[in-house]
Amino acid sequence: MPLITSSLTKDQQEKLCSLLGHVRLHLLYKASVHGFTAADFHSYCDKQGPTVIVAYNAGFVFGAYTSKDYIQCGQGINDEKAFLYSIRARDEKPLRVAGIPGQCAFTDGATGPDYGALVFLHDNKPEIQSNPGTGFNFEAAQMHGDNLALTELEVYRAEGVGDLLDKPWRKIQWTAERRQQLAKVIQNYKPDIRTVPHARVLLVGPVGAGKSSFFNSINSAFRGNITSQAIAGTAGKSVTTQFRTYRVKAGKGGNALPLILCDTMGLEENTDAGVDMDDLINICKGHIKDRYQFSPSAPLLENGPGFNKDVTVNDKIHCVVYVVDTGKVSLLTQKMLDKFTAIRKKTNQLGIPQILLMTKVDEACPLVAKDLKNVYHSVYIQQKARELSESLGIPLYCVLPVKNYSNELDLDQDTDILLFSAVEQMLNYADNFLENQEFDDGSYRSLEPLRPTFQEDTKVSSRNLNSN
Repeated sequence: MPLITSSLTKDQQEKLCSLLGHVRLHLLYKASVHGFTAADFHSYCDKQGPTVIVAYNAGFVFGAYTSKDYIQCGQGINDEKAFLYSIRARDEKPLRVAGIPGQCAFTDGATGPDYGALVFLHDNKPEIQSNPGTGFNFEAAQMHGDNLALTELEVYRAEGVGDLLDKPWRKIQWTAERRQQLAKVIQNYKPDIRTVPHARVLLVGPVGAGKSSFFNSINSAFRGNITSQAIAGTAGKSVTTQFRTYRVKAGKGGNALPLILCDTMGLEENTDAGVDMDDLINICKGHIKDRYQFSPSAPLLENGPGFNKDVTVNDKIHCVVYVVDTGKVSLLTQKMLDKFTAIRKKTNQLGIPQILLMTKVDEACPLVAKDLKNVYHSVYIQQKARELSESLGIPLYCVLPVKNYSNELDLDQDTDILLFSAVEQMLNYADNFLENQEFDDGSYRSLEPLRPTFQEDTKVSSRNLNSN
């Protein structure tokens, strides 16, 4: 599946948003990718709430907005908020055409979107039918230049982002003292099992979600300057092709933190693309060694190079972290959601705790971009967190918004606080996993036998010690 990107220029998007108000546009459907038929349109655009159609021909960008759902009820739909529009580079302001009073805005059938005066995907072809005076009045030359052939058709969901909650939906302290406290907690972390020196966390997510950037951001925050140790990018295919384990150091040349962040290939929709499910499970079980080069044709076999047969609890993944781009939550297809569900099922069977990171919150919400402290006041971010929680089956308290360093040259206190808060939760969840690691005889997993003289220094329960 190719990377789906908007055809709108920055100027066109700004002009369109000037008609819609304070909204965030999420691309739902692109005809050149999904198909120029009514069935394709309805497959991606039904029951999506307020949407805006963006049609392209040679010289014009035009379309229609409705605040109502498409549900194929076969009836005329009244919508006082609906309008048609046209955008041209030479015009400072876009053309906006309101509906004729008393007439329905569109007919909600199984055909392409039918606004009477404009019928998109007419006869399941890349073209429109133009009937000025039916529902909307306009001059054809101003609306689309009398050119009925389409070069592209896109549909966006228009989501309001202009509201801030009176009280944050999650409390957080935005102070230098809190940043320092979190940094100290992370640096001084010690796993409950004394023979385990560090927590091992696996980052999993779609291509471009920000997995590698998350490690770079954590590394930057502790090092004291912006770094780029892990390769990150925005290509349509995964930039990461190896399984990599990264250590974070406190300062240049400083001691390594008790944390290993593991990065792997991005998830892709197709079964033959992206990280293989068997490889992912073997990573969780500790069987895949650092720098293993993933094969696009087959998963790593038990007798293959890079397979670790002698696994200890140190090699296993202690916490799985799903990474999702906040601005692309609406673009998660059913195939991608099914892949997440399959991973969740396998990970649950292994008893590994899971967290979900919502990245790029500043890009998703202008209010957060203006002030990162708005992240837990933002109605939009809260909605996206709930949407992810429901669609992926992850409790809301496990969903954490973060901002990675992307175009900055200097560190930021508020960014660090969000990043460190996420890492603290990962360490807490790693402890939960380690507390459940036992031999068949009931004792905690250990690389050396526990001696009675050290019993009081460990957190192993007396029940487990007595079973020895």
